[in-house]
Amino acid sequence: MAAGDYMAVRDAIKKIIPHSSYDDGSAGPVLVRLAWHASGTYDKKSGTGGSNGSTMRYKLEASDEANNGLEYARKFLEPVKQQFPWISYADLWTLAGVVAIEYMDGPKIDWKPGRVDDVDEQYVPPNGRLPDATQGEDHIRSIFYRMGFNDQEIVALSGAHNLGRCHADRSGFEGPWVPMPTRFSNTYFKLLLRSQWHKRKNSVGVEQYNDEDNELMMLPTDMALVKDPKFRDWVEKYADDKDLFYADFAAAFGKLLELGVIRGPEGKALRQYARAKL
Repeated sequence: MAAGDYMAVRDAIKKIIPHSSYDDGSAGPVLVRLAWHASGTYDKKSGTGGSNGSTMRYKLEASDEANNGLEYARKFLEPVKQQFPWISYADLWTLAGVVAIEYMDGPKIDWKPGRVDDVDEQYVPPNGRLPDATQGEDHIRSIFYRMGFNDQEIVALSGAHNLGRCHADRSGFEGPWVPMPTRFSNTYFKLLLRSQWHKRKNSVGVEQYNDEDNELMMLPTDMALVKDPKFRDWVEKYADDKDLFYADFAAAFGKLLELGVIRGPEGKALRQYARAKL
């Protein structure tokens, strides 16, 4: 394949999303999580972290407890990388998240190539920059404000919980948020508002919130979105207006994937330049 044929890469990614032996028959949600976590380490004050560099290839970042299970996503994408060796891992991981969201009936998200891969661990960000699901609204704001997001964007990005499920052996939490975890929608927000959630200890003794039938779950950070008045206002808006949610999610997720990317001539990210200017 010719270098720069991103449509061919998109097609190859689509082919690996159906996965009968993985969660709910789909690799889509874990690909979205990989793109999210690879980007969500950004710190706007220092300019460190973010999607450029694909630093989760190194043990220090890969071993962050928040990244448990993402080895599956990286493994799923390896055949695509081998097929298209010219694409950087940083571009592949972020593009995979975009393709997966669209594949699962989500919105189209703007994505630009040009990220580069770090060649050593020099720029691996410190562990602990990703959200801790056991916390509340103050923690959520500290994490997302650090990246440069506002309250509306925080709630929009939380809508990614329409996808996938938690695993007790990874995060300590277990179960899906919604009945159809391989289809993007605004169901997550509707359930937050309209279901009865009960705090319970799951099979490994971790407190989470479950619905009446004990089939769906919410995290403490999810419940914080309905407890906090400013967050709740956006939860209500997105529960009532799917189109608004899709538009806001696409904008916020596109912004997330650009964190840490300083572009030079022809749009190529300038990794060493960016660090030298700190």
